[in-house]
Amino acid sequence: MQRCDETVMVTAERVRRRVSADPELHHASAPNREAVRSAVARAIREEGVLLPYDELARLARDLTDDLTGLGPVESLLRDPDVTDVMINAPDEVWVERAGRLERATVRFAGAEAVQSAVLRVVGPLGLRLDRARPFVDARLPDGSRLHALIPPLVGTPTVTIRRFAAVALGWDQLIASGAVPRPAAQLLQEAVAQRRTLICCGRTGTGKTTLLNLLLADVGSAERVVVIEDAPELRPQCPHVVRLEARPPSVEGAGEVTIRDLVRQALRMRPDRIVVGEVRGPELSDVLQALATGHEGCMTTVHAKAADEALVRLEGMALQAGVPLSAVRAQLRVGLDVFAVLSRGPDGQRGLVEIAELTGGHTGGMRARVLWRREAW
Repeated sequence: MQRCDETVMVTAERVRRRVSADPELHHASAPNREAVRSAVARAIREEGVLLPYDELARLARDLTDDLTGLGPVESLLRDPDVTDVMINAPDEVWVERAGRLERATVRFAGAEAVQSAVLRVVGPLGLRLDRARPFVDARLPDGSRLHALIPPLVGTPTVTIRRFAAVALGWDQLIASGAVPRPAAQLLQEAVAQRRTLICCGRTGTGKTTLLNLLLADVGSAERVVVIEDAPELRPQCPHVVRLEARPPSVEGAGEVTIRDLVRQALRMRPDRIVVGEVRGPELSDVLQALATGHEGCMTTVHAKAADEALVRLEGMALQAGVPLSAVRAQLRVGLDVFAVLSRGPDGQRGLVEIAELTGGHTGGMRARVLWRREAW
């Protein structure tokens, strides 16, 4: 068995060098995976190594992953149940599968191998990762989001990959799984029909984007929807939709287009609804202005574990735009309607835990009144 493993390692290194040196394959900025796979298979045959068929197939696949993708973690990214991949160190890789974190068995040869893997996928996108710019955010061709840090910001290259479902889930699926009980689903569907402003809130990975997709699917066919995101994570099913995507600054620091810029552009596009994938800062002030001018039924998400916490966070975001506190609170009272709060159960399952509506407080302030609350998981 040890001799077989040694044979595989020696063969792998020879094939890797042969294919890496092929100028035809690496003339382009992004080598074609199928062309590399064919070259790898041909090189393995020419090596004349005697191995079982399944070993040869695995060797060809792993080498192709190493030469064109993210190396060892490509096998994890092929698993439809994996939603997050986290590389903490070359020999420490974690995944989230079905709501649970678990340590993966794959590993990289070393820190250089991790950084090289990241550069293979972000380089063709025009992005860099080096000591001058030791971090990168990228949207991969399959829609996944990749974030990476390298020294000196961190001890060893660290990578986080967030994947998104290719097909948006439907209400029936979430009701059947218990993630959204039927009475809660009906309340939210009514809120969409009534054109109430909806805020999906929860911590990272609780299903905010999934719920927002469901709400978007219930928008009327005659409504024009403008969707604004940092990167396209939503899968809007409504028929009349225009998608706007923010743009980070270039390496030279030029050309940035912010969410706030896009909200202002959206107001000139005759929208019936404006949907912002996530509000994080002063763009909220422009969303509130839109609501005040008759653009009802807007939707967004915010990182907060409860409706009251979301209110505090939203207030702080609006203040970043330089609007006085009294005006911000007045805008929030007029513009916001319903909060859908998501969380995780004891077993890691994501789901809706509360629906609340914004009401005026006894002293003219604001409070969230509970309309529905999950009793138990």
